[in-house]
Amino acid sequence: MKIIVKKAKETSFPSDALILPLSEEDNIRPYKEIDEELNGLLKKIIDSGEFSGKQNEISLLHTGGKIKPRRVLLIGLGKRNEVTRDKLRQAGGKACSYLRNLNVRDAALSTRTIASLKLMPADFAEGGLLSLYRFEKYKKEEITRGLKSITILSNKDLKKGIKWTEAAATATHLARDLVNTPSNDMTPSVLVKYARSLKKVSVRVIERNQAEKLGLGAYISVARGSTEPPKFIVITYKKKNVPPIALIGKSITFDSGGISLKPARGMEMMKYDMAGGAAVLGVMKAASEMNLPLNIIAVLPATENLPGGRASKPGDVVRTMEGKTIEIISTDAEGRLVLADAIGYVKKFKPSAIIDIATLTGACSIALGNEAIAMMGNDDSLMKKIEKASEESAEKVWQMPLFDEYKDYIKSDIADLKNSAGRSGSLVTSGYFLKEFAGDTPWVHLDIASTAWTDKEKPYIPRGATGIGVRLLISFLKNLQE
Repeated sequence: MKIIVKKAKETSFPSDALILPLSEEDNIRPYKEIDEELNGLLKKIIDSGEFSGKQNEISLLHTGGKIKPRRVLLIGLGKRNEVTRDKLRQAGGKACSYLRNLNVRDAALSTRTIASLKLMPADFAEGGLLSLYRFEKYKKEEITRGLKSITILSNKDLKKGIKWTEAAATATHLARDLVNTPSNDMTPSVLVKYARSLKKVSVRVIERNQAEKLGLGAYISVARGSTEPPKFIVITYKKKNVPPIALIGKSITFDSGGISLKPARGMEMMKYDMAGGAAVLGVMKAASEMNLPLNIIAVLPATENLPGGRASKPGDVVRTMEGKTIEIISTDAEGRLVLADAIGYVKKFKPSAIIDIATLTGACSIALGNEAIAMMGNDDSLMKKIEKASEESAEKVWQMPLFDEYKDYIKSDIADLKNSAGRSGSLVTSGYFLKEFAGDTPWVHLDIASTAWTDKEKPYIPRGATGIGVRLLISFLKNLQE
């Protein structure tokens, strides 16, 4: 969907539909002149109780040629004092997906109510862009239905905000595409191709033999069961000569659990276990498109986790790049193994901060449902910056503790650490395991296991891959450069 900004009167600008956002208290006040040209049609709808302005409520009216737009779409924002940036995004998502389903091709947006709330039309447009995503690559029938453009009617300079909105939405769509793609078409080698398609970055791919020479023993141990070559992908974006921000995305392109095999029911979902890597690729795409004056190094330790004659076994001991040994209790706790070596690898670049994002534990959904990312870390300042980005993007994070006592949970009798402490505290002990490798470097872990996929349609998140973490980290990086 193309976003256009134009200075024009609502009733004089031709479109398939004119979108009028309204809060519960507004009545027709913001659009009194429009209602007069419609011979009181808006007032009749509101007075009849058919539309009250409740959040995401919709009412569609045909204008009968009285004004240039063919239709008027009323979209509710809820109570005026409770309207937030995200509620505006939701309204944008609801309105645009509704119009798409009617095969409306172009729409216009009145900004009167949005301006009176001191909010930005870009948020409404962002919700619209995110809601229109569909993954139909494998369907025979070509879907031509779609909203092609939305014109924001405003006399303000919205160019910068719109550019950010488009970059964030495009990056989120990329992440969703990667995660939705079946694992037979989304291998570590395919992730390499996507990394190399990014502009203004350099890409290094560490192959299996090189990884072994570098001592990435924990990472390689996960790859042993698969015939698909592992790819340790390193992406560098440097626009400023400062210590880098390191982003690490778990990139298990299919996770069967290995020898510690997962139940068959729902295993098809495990193509999503590279959602962290997909998010990082999306973020790097947006960073390069927006030409952020930052130094970023991104690592995607990509592999499959499968059983096989050469697969790692429970009870095996592996050595990480930093020399620590890990006893493998469960081969299904593979994410922390690849992340441990990725953290060890990026530390040699002396980063100012490390952020890893991963579909790491099923316990995350038990603790937080499907509503929030579990956040853990060793640096309060860094976590506060992530929290600020969370408020802006509405990709919710919730800080979990990393008490020193958790160290005892991951002690091994025969190695420095064990990769699983069992069910008790499994969300936080996985975080503490990674903390052992972060050391003194400011570090944050984001567990997106419960938020990277949704079976429920939301106003601007279709069913399937959510692209979670992309907009959160883009907002974080944007704040750093400002």
